[in-house]
Amino acid sequence: MKTRCLLVDDEPPALEVLETYVREVAHLELVGTCGNALEAFGLLQQHPVDLLFLDIKMPKMLGTDFLRSLRHPPQVIFTTAYREYAYEGFELDAVDYLLKPVSLERFLKAVAKASPGDAPALPAPPAPAISEAFLYFRIDRKMVKVVLRDILYIEGLKDYIKIHLVAGPALVVKQTISGMEEKLSESNFMRIHRSFIVALDKIRTYSSRHIEVANQELPIGRLFHQRVEEVLG
Repeated sequence: MKTRCLLVDDEPPALEVLETYVREVAHLELVGTCGNALEAFGLLQQHPVDLLFLDIKMPKMLGTDFLRSLRHPPQVIFTTAYREYAYEGFELDAVDYLLKPVSLERFLKAVAKASPGDAPALPAPPAPAISEAFLYFRIDRKMVKVVLRDILYIEGLKDYIKIHLVAGPALVVKQTISGMEEKLSESNFMRIHRSFIVALDKIRTYSSRHIEVANQELPIGRLFHQRVEEVLG
């Protein structure tokens, strides 16, 4: 039995990312995509929906207000770029809360929690291998795909991060390094300093004070030293 999904977001690039993810999961069926709550309301009157991926900050009506307006709402996974809405989302019994940009791995974890209607809970889909995993980032008004296996290390620059890649120029993205850390799998990446996250498979050498990645020597922060020793030692 397939889970029928509706995607609601006023940003076309965000809709494209979610639509790509839904189409990659065999037990999900895409019912439609909407740019605002009013469009979604009309579609819900015409088609049965099991799972709603709902942006919160949208024009005309907030996603949270839209959900409150539904007499018999489907299961909901909120998607938003604003962390401050998380508490309100969970107060509305949301299945999960996805912070943009949404990774495929995080998307799969959220979907695994949903069991619409009386259907039995769905088994968690296998997490994507590191060679398959990717994230989208907004750069120059476009959503740019970054394959995780292509990342050497990530450098924190206050409210921005600089993603250093195996090939090509580094990418500068408006995102905190702590926010980026939450999106990455602990099995493939490790924070070694308040300003650096490294890809474990790209480490060439290390000592008690430094880690070398692609001929670049990165410092190990005092607060991260024990964790580095546990993982690499």
